[in-house]
Amino acid sequence: MKVTKRFPLSAATVLAVVFFCAVATPSIRADPGTNPTSKFFVAEVDGTATYNDGDKLDDLTNKTVHTAQGTTIETKAKSSNAMVMSNGVGVFLGPDTRAEYNKFTQEPFSASRNDPEVEPSVSQTACSVPHGSVGLCTSKMVAGSNMVYNTPNASINIRGRKVAIQTSDNTTVVSAIEGEVTVRGDQLTGGENLKPGQQAIITRTSPTSPPQITIQPIPDNQKAAINDMVDSACAARKTVYFEEAKSKDNVFTKDPNPPEIVVKQVVQPTVNPVIVQSGGVIF
Repeated sequence: MKVTKRFPLSAATVLAVVFFCAVATPSIRADPGTNPTSKFFVAEVDGTATYNDGDKLDDLTNKTVHTAQGTTIETKAKSSNAMVMSNGVGVFLGPDTRAEYNKFTQEPFSASRNDPEVEPSVSQTACSVPHGSVGLCTSKMVAGSNMVYNTPNASINIRGRKVAIQTSDNTTVVSAIEGEVTVRGDQLTGGENLKPGQQAIITRTSPTSPPQITIQPIPDNQKAAINDMVDSACAARKTVYFEEAKSKDNVFTKDPNPPEIVVKQVVQPTVNPVIVQSGGVIF
């Protein structure tokens, strides 16, 4: 079995990689009763993308921060979105994609964190993708973390670090660029481990038929589009840096020194710092 369909991408979706020079910014404060670390930062929207947190449906805009758990993110036709999760994962959503973050939880950040290439704390991710294409670029995941992306045909357990997923009603294609990935059909046990450079194609002929899985090298005619998606996710990762800080004036809790999240914008030295707050951007 051979898949020849390329992932739909527009040239405008590829993000420019910026120099990794972080600047300090004021912190993002969590709403009462929410986990302050379970956030995502919108690095770039090309076209139209929306998010629905259960209370409201709104357009995504660049350089804003939102709670991740329970949020559904959708891109329209000829649109895309690149974002960064607070566990350091870059996510690129291609055109006409729906991502439902059913679970995204994270333990408090390590006080001794000093390496942005290592996940700041243990996290749990469960995301459903009914249709569309997703590029993922992770930091080095710490022991105890779990990241699973589910499609109508497959369950994809990702342990790092560069993966692309394309799915429709009857077919899911998973391409491993770097790191470890295990793919399972929803009625299969055990699963298949993908090596870098391999692709899994999971198909079913009807909603009641068991899925079939085929492993093959990533076809040459798909490599450019797949790499574009993953590179865009990796470029998004380099735009911000999440860390935990303390504040003496957090009005949302009774703790005089509760943890809160600082988002550091990564900019070129000649660019003014961008201060990211939960309500938007202040220059």
